[in-house]
Amino acid sequence: MFSKRLLLTLFTIGCLLLAGLAAVDSWSQAKPKDEYAMKGGPLGQVKLNHKKHSEELKINCETCHHLSKPEKPVTEPQMACSNCHVTPAKAPMKTNRMMAFHNPTGTAGTCMDCHKAEAAKGKKSPTKCVDCHKKA
Repeated sequence: MFSKRLLLTLFTIGCLLLAGLAAVDSWSQAKPKDEYAMKGGPLGQVKLNHKKHSEELKINCETCHHLSKPEKPVTEPQMACSNCHVTPAKAPMKTNRMMAFHNPTGTAGTCMDCHKAEAAKGKKSPTKCVDCHKKA
C-alpha cells in the first residue's frame, strides 16, 4: 500500500504543521506589557501606555502594528519597533524609528495624527513634543 518512507514523510509533515499551529496559537495569546519605555529618540524617552491605547481607547492593533515583511519576518510574538526600525534605517527597512511614529518636525505621523484628532474632539491628548518626550 504505502511505503514506510511515504508514511514517515506524511507523519513528519503533520507534526510540523501541528507545531506551527501551536506556535501561532501561543503567539496570538501572548499578552503585551501594560507600559513601554521607548528610548533612543533625540528628545528623550517616551512612555507608551499600551493598555490605555488598546483597552481604554479601543485602538485596533493594526493602527500601529503592521504585518512583517518577507525580507524581515517576525521572530517573536510582540516585537519591539526597534527590532526592524533602527536609526539610521538599514536595508531592507526604509523607515527609521522616528519616522515610524512621526516626521522630524513633529507635525504629522502615526502618533501625532491620532493625538491631534483626539484633541480636536476635546479629549486630553498630548500634542507638544515635551508632553511625551520627558528628560530621564
